[in-house]
Amino acid sequence: MTRIDDVARLAGVSTATVSRALRGLPTVSAATRRRVLAAAEQLEYAVSPSASRLAGGRTGTIAVVVPRITRWFFGTVVEAVEDFLQQSGYDLLLYNLGGREQTRQRVLRTADLHKRVDAVMLVATPLRPAELTALTRLELPGVTISSGTPVPGWPCVRIDDVGVARTATRHLLDLGHRRIAHITGDPDELAYTTHLDRRRGYRDVLRDAGITPDPYLDVESQFTIGGGARATEELLRRGDPPTAIFAACDEMAMGAMTALRDAGLRVPQDVSVIGVDDHDLASALGLSTIAQPAAEQGRLAARILLDPLHGGPPAPPVRRRPDPPGSPVILPTRLIVRESTAPPRAH
Repeated sequence: MTRIDDVARLAGVSTATVSRALRGLPTVSAATRRRVLAAAEQLEYAVSPSASRLAGGRTGTIAVVVPRITRWFFGTVVEAVEDFLQQSGYDLLLYNLGGREQTRQRVLRTADLHKRVDAVMLVATPLRPAELTALTRLELPGVTISSGTPVPGWPCVRIDDVGVARTATRHLLDLGHRRIAHITGDPDELAYTTHLDRRRGYRDVLRDAGITPDPYLDVESQFTIGGGARATEELLRRGDPPTAIFAACDEMAMGAMTALRDAGLRVPQDVSVIGVDDHDLASALGLSTIAQPAAEQGRLAARILLDPLHGGPPAPPVRRRPDPPGSPVILPTRLIVRESTAPPRAH
């Protein structure tokens, strides 16, 4: 097998010059570069991408940290990020925290992270003060997606979670509903701010309509189908059921629809249901939802992250409100009305 020193001997230069010439660095003269390329072609020498990256002080790998990869949003984002990175010649190193404290400590507080990756992407990952300090000290480029902890100097790509909840709740109010329940995430199970922002939007719209939010209509559970079912069962046990449910994600909304059906209630004749995401199954189930561009958030964040690493193409323009420099990039969402929401039945 041909080695780099074989090319160096044939070209009459050092191995360092061969490495610089094959990587296209400007410190090599045109004549020397032509001699090195001719020698490499004659010997059929193939440059190792990993060796070339390491020679340039790069690993060619991006760390992507997610709370739980099994959730629809996280899986969709990661798939889009990985596709973009592969097309750009980078590898993805996935850290799935999965609620494991040991994993958090190893990923978010280790000083060796900069030896394994060129940059870090945090997807809806909140940081404790010690974790934020540890990441900042690494001086790695990074980007955050969705709600979480802002990192100084890191861009953020997200949607307006408060606005999402306001749109969903207003849709139910416009249909004539007044007794509107909200099922949302368990802060102990997913400690990020999405559920807090969506709860705030839900309550704000109710107050704007002259309705005092009823704590009996606000239930926390896991961001899963099972969590949505359990939250809805709890709502029904409390008596005087709502005429509509706003679920903080589509998976919870699907669980709510299942629990209502099992209780002998019809959707939307007895109870309307709306979620957030536009999950792959939402259309098949006739679920009204607020669609968010999960994959686009991943692709845009990956492009923003790679720009300073290899001078890639600028990120595509995004229609957004005129925020000051350093503000998050807010991607648009849209209301999709399907069969799961309707005016309340007359009692």
